[in-house]
Amino acid sequence: MELSPGQRKAVFALIVLVLAGLGVYLVVPAAHSASPPRATPPSHAAAPRSHPAAATPSAGASPAPATGATPDIYQWLPFSESDLVNAAAVVTQFSKDYGTWSYTQNANQYVATMNGLVTQELSQFVAEGYSVPAVANERTTDKQVSACTAVINQLRAFGASSMTFVVTISQEITSTGGTSNVTGQYAVTVASSGSVWQVNDIELASAGNS
Repeated sequence: MELSPGQRKAVFALIVLVLAGLGVYLVVPAAHSASPPRATPPSHAAAPRSHPAAATPSAGASPAPATGATPDIYQWLPFSESDLVNAAAVVTQFSKDYGTWSYTQNANQYVATMNGLVTQELSQFVAEGYSVPAVANERTTDKQVSACTAVINQLRAFGASSMTFVVTISQEITSTGGTSNVTGQYAVTVASSGSVWQVNDIELASAGNS
């Protein structure tokens, strides 16, 4: 059936209206998707969708721990902080006493300065080294006196009841020939017996000790 001029105008207007509506439907969502929502901060926009923690926590929820918080490393170690402090103090004092001596001291007097800091076995070993004839004669002849400082450089190894520290021992030795400075690094091991720490080994750090 042929449409009258009025009907043709009505159909044309309807087509225009449908096309206009279709255009709005296609254009408007695209325009909206091109502009990110202002309420979403960039960090959240970049976060993976699988991380719900990026969303703002609801009221009453426990806040997440600060990422910069320092962990308590002693929960992973076989000793406490006080154990470490006490062991380091014993090592430092022993190292000072080990490097401090005078030609006026015999072996017993020398190792007596370390009483309580070393095991009996190590005390005997140190006394024997101090009494080596060639070393003892030179010390007496030259009237040698050694003053010492000791600094812990690192904790090299540890176990449930022992720790090994690397220590720098610096000596200023005065004698009839003048003054000289001697510095060396040693590995010093302490072991615990109850709450008491004692040195049971000392050797050159370059020799290794673990």
